[in-house]
Amino acid sequence: MLGRTLDDAAGEAFDKGARMLGLGFPGGPELQRAAEGGDPRAFVFPGSPGQERRGSPRKAFRRGLDFSFAGLKTALLYAVRGMPERELERRRADLAASYQAAIVESLIDRTSRALEQTGMARLAIGGGVAANSELRRRVRELGVEVHVPPMSLCTDNAAMIASAARYGPRMPYPDYLGLDAYATGEVAR
Repeated sequence: MLGRTLDDAAGEAFDKGARMLGLGFPGGPELQRAAEGGDPRAFVFPGSPGQERRGSPRKAFRRGLDFSFAGLKTALLYAVRGMPERELERRRADLAASYQAAIVESLIDRTSRALEQTGMARLAIGGGVAANSELRRRVRELGVEVHVPPMSLCTDNAAMIASAARYGPRMPYPDYLGLDAYATGEVAR
């Protein structure tokens, strides 16, 4: 395991951000549509592209490969909460674009550093977040062989997990409530 989320996964961050912006569910596609007409540099959120990171109290965290979207979601909440409704309507596309850019930048930053640290020359992305066009564009710029699945296969991980669980050994209630999810496989080179 090279890195993992400390709170929400990227897809959850998209869903929660979309909800804060008054967009529909699932949030990823709705937020992406809203972001298409916006300026990704209009708002500076934690993880935003080009954000100054020197001297940050979280500098040590950023050196690692774990990621967290808690600060980003809080920053969006405060930006939205302090904005009059008419202004929110006018700036929704910019908020969506800036929020999306921060999520994608965070993922690209960690992925780029993981590729450097491991010496890997190929990458695959998956899950619902792999449907995000900005993420798909940015991973192709990493300078390695990239596998991006067709849109029809970019589905929510929860559906994949539920399907896999269907074929696993049955566990009686409440035994399965104590299970934790974590990666155990080695990184293949």
